[in-house]
Amino acid sequence: MDIRPARPEDVPALDGFLRQSFGASEAELVRRLCIDGDMVLTMVARDPDLVGAAVFSRMAVEVNGGEVPAVALAPLAVAGPWRRQGVGEALVAAGHDALAKAGWVLSFVLGDPAYYGRFGYAADLAQGFDSPYAGEHLMALPLQTAGMPCGVRGIAAHAPAFAALSEDA
Repeated sequence: MDIRPARPEDVPALDGFLRQSFGASEAELVRRLCIDGDMVLTMVARDPDLVGAAVFSRMAVEVNGGEVPAVALAPLAVAGPWRRQGVGEALVAAGHDALAKAGWVLSFVLGDPAYYGRFGYAADLAQGFDSPYAGEHLMALPLQTAGMPCGVRGIAAHAPAFAALSEDA
């Protein structure tokens, strides 16, 4: 299994994979993130076909009135036959490692705490941020060894493409 950042030649397979996994809305979300310049990193798993993907996009996050480099993980998808074999974990771990090395400080995810907790995401780390998604399903994870930035938490805003997704729902 090859787990690596997506390349231009992966785009058609990624679009088809996301449409098959989630329908048109998630594929359109990823396309919009790319067009808007908010895509930070897409990790893919291939064996040899595309069997998984983890997408990280730019967020606007503030602590103590200053901007903190942060991303959102969404979507994360693994093809049915490859689930429960560590593909999702490998995609997320590789993404977190690459993002940390690039200087990103926080990663957020909106989802099931039981699932995303295994990657280190926690709802208590996202508490206090002003977000339309605030609640037990909005979780954060520090990507740097210094941990969560201390101070007054401000906004945690996903890229504009997410608003369009929720309007379509």
